[in-house]
Amino acid sequence: MSDLTGELIDGRYQLLRQIAAGGMASIYEGFDTRLDRKVAVKIMHSHLAQDEQFVERFIREAKAAAALSHPNIVAVQDQGWNQSGTPAVFIVMEIVEGHTLREYLNEQGRLTYRDGIRFLLPVLSALAAAHKQGIVHRDIKPENILVSREGRIKIADFGLAKGPLLGSTMTAESSVILGSVSYLSPEQVQRGVADSRSDVYAVGITAFELFTGKKPFDGDAPIQIAYMHVNERVPRVSSLINDFPNDLDDLIYSATSADPDERPRDGAQFHTALSAVNARLNPKENQLSLELDIPIAPMRPQSKKKSLRNRVRELTSQIPVSPEPVAKEEIKKVAERETTAQVARRKKVSKRVRRNRYIAAGLAIALGITGWYILIGPGSRVVVPSTVGATQAEVTAALEPLGLTSIVVERRFSEEIDADHVIESDPVGGGRIEQGGSVKLVISKGPERYVIPMVNGLTPEAAQAALSKFPLTLAPSIEVFDSKVPKGFVISVLPAIGTKVKRGTKVTLTISKGIEQVPLASYIGKSGEQALNELTDAGFSVTSTYAFSETKLSGEVIAQTPAGGATANKGAIITLVISKGSEFSYIPNLYSLSEAQAVKALQDLGLKVVVKKIGKKTVKKVTNIVPKVGSKVKRGSSVTITVG
Repeated sequence: MSDLTGELIDGRYQLLRQIAAGGMASIYEGFDTRLDRKVAVKIMHSHLAQDEQFVERFIREAKAAAALSHPNIVAVQDQGWNQSGTPAVFIVMEIVEGHTLREYLNEQGRLTYRDGIRFLLPVLSALAAAHKQGIVHRDIKPENILVSREGRIKIADFGLAKGPLLGSTMTAESSVILGSVSYLSPEQVQRGVADSRSDVYAVGITAFELFTGKKPFDGDAPIQIAYMHVNERVPRVSSLINDFPNDLDDLIYSATSADPDERPRDGAQFHTALSAVNARLNPKENQLSLELDIPIAPMRPQSKKKSLRNRVRELTSQIPVSPEPVAKEEIKKVAERETTAQVARRKKVSKRVRRNRYIAAGLAIALGITGWYILIGPGSRVVVPSTVGATQAEVTAALEPLGLTSIVVERRFSEEIDADHVIESDPVGGGRIEQGGSVKLVISKGPERYVIPMVNGLTPEAAQAALSKFPLTLAPSIEVFDSKVPKGFVISVLPAIGTKVKRGTKVTLTISKGIEQVPLASYIGKSGEQALNELTDAGFSVTSTYAFSETKLSGEVIAQTPAGGATANKGAIITLVISKGSEFSYIPNLYSLSEAQAVKALQDLGLKVVVKKIGKKTVKKVTNIVPKVGSKVKRGSSVTITVG
């Protein structure tokens, strides 16, 4: 398609420069002259605009994106046909100035799991919104994930989108050809069938490439890569990257499972699971940091406790004590010299002195009792420090200076206390014990957890016997059809194998009902296109061959294997033989036609043409035909015409 830079599309959108080109359309940076803003204008290649199917697919992209309003989806603003200049089918979108995730990966190589999660969460959020409305993107890949200069992630190119709001005219073959084979799910390759789990698979492959720097499968031809997606298991990220988080590894591994039922069912479930993993890996992310927003005042230094002896000494020093009592003889002499009033006053003073003496005596007795209690009485016991939450090594370090030892009397599960840490002690912290005594400890065994054993491939009875060894609750089993696991054997278990669960957790077994049997109709004499579509929708894999037929029109089914009327395994291969029409054709009357007209007419009948020229006329016409007109010949035979 020629460069349309400078064109004014629909009398409104001025094309400034071409910024990208693909197999279906070119994208231009444009300017909306009506609203004075930059836009992106996607214009279908002119040679495709004559194909109704391509035009429908192009318009479907506009409808798919316009049906969604999400910050991580490129917004569609307009769609139409340019009538005022160069004929063109166009879509107008918001312009995202930045680069694609593919360019980002080419520059960075691979990302850390923290950075990779920041790219994946917006993509899954956008797909969750699309899946909620029943829209499946079907072409998720790094080239369709845009990164704006501001860091906003947006999904573009809903050209392969499918859903009830859009309709669907895609065949299995066109889906495989148009989708990027490195990101196609096995069911798209095998049956041309896609749902929300197919988008989940593509995001899983994208995540694998984000964290490892390369795609899980590589080959010389697209068919080789498609074959590996169908027949090989996508490896774990941890097999290529050391120290990769286990829960993130498990999530990506389940998202890239060849069985759609083992993947998250849609973008919303995948987004929820990845958000939970991100919360565990980055617990402080998106949380208010109070220690930064509200400064904490420094703690005041703790005052030293005064000993009981010092406290008693301090209290007794504050009590006024009268001087030593005066001898009786001196008192008698003084009393004789004092007047009656003076004697009365002295008597009052003597009462105060006696009271102070009583107080001093009481304090002396209390001090003596306290000294006995501390030195040789019950107070001589050692105060046990608090040990809850400490390790045995930390307990030993705290008790040895006090002349105490510790013994473990019990090990117990605990949801609050980490394994090998103290749950409780006897005596408890603050209690007293004889010097040289032992503190009894109860040590945590950590949270009570049991690992779901390997039960896949067992009979229900054997699986239940394996699970009954643990204190778990068996929920009623679920039966589903499965093309890989024989009937009557366990397909999977929920919670998954290897998961650590609490006591009493409900465990559900999924049992195989074998391969689903589907009734097979006969399509002999019907359109090959109809047979292909209906058999594919029924879950069969269809292989078509072509042959001449003298009884069936071109495009009709000549033979079918297995034949109609029976039942067949869902996913089985159905072989159709489709008519190419009659093996013979008849020589038409070409006399007086020009050389070009005669050659085209014979080639349309599948015949080879040999031209003999005679005479010197400028415009030569057919003068003879061999074999003669009306002869019956096989297609591919040679016909000689003489022109002159």
